[in-house]
Amino acid sequence: MPMSRTHASRDLRQKPQRAVESREEICAILDTGYVAHLGFFDDESGEYLVIPVGYVRDGEQLLFHGSTGSRLFRTLSQGTRVCATITLLDGLVVARTPLNSSMNYQSVMVFGESVPVTGVEKTEALIRVSNRLVPGLWDAARELTAKEIAGTAVIALQLDDVTAKRRTGGALDLDDAASGVWAGHVPFEIRFGTPVPNVECAGQAIPDYVKDLARTPLTSVTR
Repeated sequence: MPMSRTHASRDLRQKPQRAVESREEICAILDTGYVAHLGFFDDESGEYLVIPVGYVRDGEQLLFHGSTGSRLFRTLSQGTRVCATITLLDGLVVARTPLNSSMNYQSVMVFGESVPVTGVEKTEALIRVSNRLVPGLWDAARELTAKEIAGTAVIALQLDDVTAKRRTGGALDLDDAASGVWAGHVPFEIRFGTPVPNVECAGQAIPDYVKDLARTPLTSVTR
């Protein structure tokens, strides 16, 4: 996975020791996350926007899908420069002073041009997105209509220009150790909870693909 020197130097100018350069580790971060924040310039409003959207990694690209009527996907479907940022919060770092306190995290920034996915590839991409977010739902769900598929945009962003960072461990304030104030870090975890059915589904058994999803650990192997 090539990394742009321009973006890498700009993003990692401070704390270069936190750079993540292993392709395997970068993919592990992307495969753990569910939400990317997409930054782009919106010609319609004349403003820079950052919008959260679900994503999946599909090999050498990220895939996003949404309504063709939304401002975000109208812009992305035209092909535009975009920055996608994925962040995993791993914990809060408690230092001996507020200004030295920090966060443990993993983040990936992807720079590139949005590319609309069409035709047969669009349907295949929708299947990949569904199978990543809720494995098993595509086969169990009713078949999508042609109108529903036409009203859904699928956008790809190639993983050609990527930077990644990670912070781990405790507070870096040994100079204040003599103060006697406690320092360390508090891990942060996200997990799925117990499935909650719609009111009209209260009498139905929870399907296995939902049970499996609820049991899925969200902790990355790199944490």
